[in-house]
Amino acid sequence: MVMGGVRQQLLAGAVVLVAVVLMATAVEGYISEKTRAAISRANRHGPFVGLVVPNAYEMVPVLNSPSFVASKTIPNLDVQGTYRPLNHKQIMMIPFAVLPHASNQHEIYADAGGSREFAICSHQAGLTTQMLLSLFRVKGIVHWGIAGNANEDLQIGDVTIPEYWAHLSLWNWQRYGDGKENELPLESAGDYTREYGFLNFSDYTVGQGNPALAANELNSIWYQPEEIFPASGVPEERQHAFWVRASKRYYALAAKLEGLELPACVNGTTTCLPRAPRVVRVSRGCSGNVFLDNARYRQFLRAKFQCTPIEMESAAVALVAYQQGVPFLTIRSLSDLAGGGSALGNEASTFISIAAQNAVDVMLKFVPLLKEQ
Repeated sequence: MVMGGVRQQLLAGAVVLVAVVLMATAVEGYISEKTRAAISRANRHGPFVGLVVPNAYEMVPVLNSPSFVASKTIPNLDVQGTYRPLNHKQIMMIPFAVLPHASNQHEIYADAGGSREFAICSHQAGLTTQMLLSLFRVKGIVHWGIAGNANEDLQIGDVTIPEYWAHLSLWNWQRYGDGKENELPLESAGDYTREYGFLNFSDYTVGQGNPALAANELNSIWYQPEEIFPASGVPEERQHAFWVRASKRYYALAAKLEGLELPACVNGTTTCLPRAPRVVRVSRGCSGNVFLDNARYRQFLRAKFQCTPIEMESAAVALVAYQQGVPFLTIRSLSDLAGGGSALGNEASTFISIAAQNAVDVMLKFVPLLKEQ
């Protein structure tokens, strides 16, 4: 019996050892010695401010900006996708990646029905941010892009800087027949909670005057916090995070941008916004793996969570930065009123260029502020 137990332990150890070796081989093969050496040379110029960008149309304005000057001493790197030059201000640029296109391995995008799109989702944002922090000497993260708007007091083109971010795509989907007084599966074990509230589908059924028709078998979803293991915490002791706070210092510095003048017209056209866009620090932003184009859900998120920008990536960036103890800030320009309803309608395609440019302009003004303190 004892020998059997020892043998089982040895076998278990062998499996773990083989797994580790295989993983190490895969990593070594994927990030070549040449690339590792280049990363090591780049890190001599750190620590860096890491800039994380989700899409080409949010990245190209930076590369075309006179504020961006490619470094002559720090190498251009391709790390599991595409890597852009570091500039003389020690800024790092990492676009999200999905699949390398056969014709150009340095350009990363997905082919879907003939269209070409960079990856847009929370897990890619999280993986990219973790890779950035794992490979490079990073002292802080600035993330920027466009977003849908849930706050009807603001307009398309406004640039928002939230103090808190939440990921709203982690749910416990309750069985039909149970209500808010019923405990969720695994709630007693601490895996799930009813602390952050729920969305009941019956509340949005057309024809609620008839209770029999208003009932919805989809019942309710309960929003859940993320399970995290901060680097500063006790190993293997989980914590939970729902609202993740941006760096207090970064958020305070962003107040200096609230009077920044931004263009009101799409470049080269007479398509203009009713007023010049402005920079606004807001309380909360919300992320989820959903492109939101539904007014009722937008209104629900605004009423329930006080979200202003609604998008897909920022909460993932925030969660990784928080776990690693790295300060971060997200800058999001509003490209549409999610679900429509404004005088401008929901024309994300019309105003995407001005929204992306505004986000870039604010980011380029913010990063130099980090040197002031």
